[in-house]
This record gives sequence, structure tokens and C-alpha cells, in this order.
Amino acid sequence: MLQSLSPRRVFFGLALTALVAMLFARVYLEEILGLAPCPLCMTQRIFVVLWGGIALLAALHNPGATGRRLYATLCAVAATAGAAVAIRHVWLQHLPPDQVPACGPSLEYMLETLPFHETLSLVLMGDGNCAETQWTALGLSIPEQTLVMAAGVLSVCLWQVLRK
Repeated sequence: MLQSLSPRRVFFGLALTALVAMLFARVYLEEILGLAPCPLCMTQRIFVVLWGGIALLAALHNPGATGRRLYATLCAVAATAGAAVAIRHVWLQHLPPDQVPACGPSLEYMLETLPFHETLSLVLMGDGNCAETQWTALGLSIPEQTLVMAAGVLSVCLWQVLRK
């Protein structure tokens, strides 16, 4: 059954997954629930948009086997990077309260006042804002859900690389 799915449909599915995830984050979590994303959340979103954009390009391009593998590899790299950030975020959320780092300045402030490499380093370190679990569904926090989604995307991308 899986072999009957064309690579184009699979890539469209990956792009649609990214779109739904971003709409959920932006509309439901931010607008309806009023949750502000922390710097690690924003970083994870960048990687979701990245693999979604790569998947959309792949679907529109509809390449042959070599191109499919290349696009799938690029999507897998973006999903892996997003998963790595999500793992860091989950780790911060599970720290004992006395080990949680202090809250830092906002991302906007850091981007305006600090060199980019320093801002990137601080964002990836996370801070006290990132350690707070603001919302859960099915017992999973937002970064845990992102990690599960990234793992699923990575699995699909690996399948796209290995399929005939």
C-alpha cells in the first residue's frame, strides 16, 4: 500500500503537515490561547517551515529518483535539526526547579542589540521562559509534540530516500 503513494503525494503530505502545524501554533496557541512562543519554540518553527518548504518544492518539482532522494535528505536534515532543538527544550522543561536557568531578554531585544552569533547561542541555550510548560495535549508538552512530529517526518523522509 505504501508503495502505491507517489513521491509527489508524500512530499505534499509533508508540506501539508508543516502548514497545519504552523497554523495550529499561530492561530490556536497564540491567538486563541494567548500563548507567546519562547525563543526555542520560534527556532523549532523555523525548522518546521524549512522542511515544509523543501517538501513543497519537491512536490511541485516532482523530480526523478535522484532528486527525490536529495529533497528527502534535505527535509530529513531540517527535521533532525528541529528535533534536536525540541530535545533541548524538553530537557529544559524536565529540569528540577532549582536548576532552571534564569529568564533572559526577548528574542526581539537580542536580535536588535547583540551580534547574530551571540543571539543564536543564547537562543539555543534556552532560558527560564523555555522551561515552563504552558500547554499539553495527550500528556505531551508543545516541544514533546514537536519532537514526535519531527520523528515522524524524519521517518517518512528516510523512507523516501530508501524507496525504489
